Amino acid sequence: MTASTKIWRNWSRTAVATPAHRLAPRDESEVSRAVRLARERGLPVRTVGGGHSFTPAAVTDGVLLSLDHLSGIESVEPTADGALVTVGAGIRLGALNAALFARGWAMENLGDIDKQSLAGAVSTGTHGTGARFGGLPTQVAGLRVVGADGEVRAVTHGDELFEAGRLSLGAVGVVTAMTLRVVPAYSLLAREEPWDLTDALSSLEGPDGWWETEDHVDLYWFPHTRRAMVKRNTRVPLGEGPRMSRARRWVDDELLSNGVFEGVNRLAAVAPRVVPSVNQVSARGLSARTYAAPSADVFVTPRRVVFREMEYAVPREDLRGVLDELSGWLTRSREPVPFPVEVRCARADDVWLSTAHGRASAYVAVHQYHRMRHARYFAAAEAIFREAGGRPHWGKMHSLGRAELAGLYPRFSDFLRVRAGADPDGVFRNPYTDKVFGPI
Repeated sequence: MTASTKIWRNWSRTAVATPAHRLAPRDESEVSRAVRLARERGLPVRTVGGGHSFTPAAVTDGVLLSLDHLSGIESVEPTADGALVTVGAGIRLGALNAALFARGWAMENLGDIDKQSLAGAVSTGTHGTGARFGGLPTQVAGLRVVGADGEVRAVTHGDELFEAGRLSLGAVGVVTAMTLRVVPAYSLLAREEPWDLTDALSSLEGPDGWWETEDHVDLYWFPHTRRAMVKRNTRVPLGEGPRMSRARRWVDDELLSNGVFEGVNRLAAVAPRVVPSVNQVSARGLSARTYAAPSADVFVTPRRVVFREMEYAVPREDLRGVLDELSGWLTRSREPVPFPVEVRCARADDVWLSTAHGRASAYVAVHQYHRMRHARYFAAAEAIFREAGGRPHWGKMHSLGRAELAGLYPRFSDFLRVRAGADPDGVFRNPYTDKVFGPI
């Protein structure tokens, strides 16, 4: 087991920790030993992956565990419509996508960042977009969990530890391995086009709207304008469809979306009054493109500009009203926001703490450049989201505590009951879990 005493910071620089011990167990048995020793010494245990959560979920002054060494494919079991793949929970999503593709498989759906660990992404409810698809926790068929007593438990559907553990912020144990339902590798035909925001929202809705007729839809609205970029991805057989040249992709995804965009945000930070004008120019400069590539290469985009983010899931039927309220506030306040607002969707699911539990959901994410003030913007957005009955993404910034969250999730009390049974002494607690779940 390797150890370190370095200070830990998350990617967005919103959380910092000075744990007494930073450990990187080499296998599951070392995870068990680390948990037992921590419990004997009265130290709390938290697990960290890629540090892409915007919350202090990993912060601890006790033992901080990295599962980076638990990253191998353990088994692949073909099924009638895909396969069950068991993999170490510390693997990064980018490495997982590559390993699956090399074996002819792919994740059913993904978000747009692949730097997270699998355990971190699943445990915070990471999702992609698509009205017929669920978030990452819905793709999990089994878990291995190291409990507060150091014992390893293998759990699957029907076991309450599984139902609580697949989206738990690490509050019921250390997830060391996951069994995923995967599908045969496929390509996505990507169509990216600038749209008028009103027209785009109208095209989303109704039985013949994009939510129902397209596989995956992502909308980026530029604040202070009525322009949006719409991305529609259609699932096609692997290798089918037009390719995009490496040069064009580098210009679009690296030079413009990262290099130039970083410059735009730096300008906004020193001269916030220019933001509305800059956004108008950026929105008018949007260009269309159509291409096809393996699914992970389309779902995932490089994100090198550091930002802060809040995201809420609202009922799909309330999306237009939420965006109208947000647009009105931005117009009245003249708040400088150079980052687009992102809109996605997901089907209803039965994961206890899923933001889409029991209802088809639209996701609205607000971002702000890390060098600019975000508090007023996020507070206003959160008030609008909450008025619509929104549920905050567990890995992104929000202000809610146990009392507010309990009213949003029908199975919240069941989760707390399982958590109390799995960790009666609070080995896996920290100030953030105390805030959202309450102390043990």
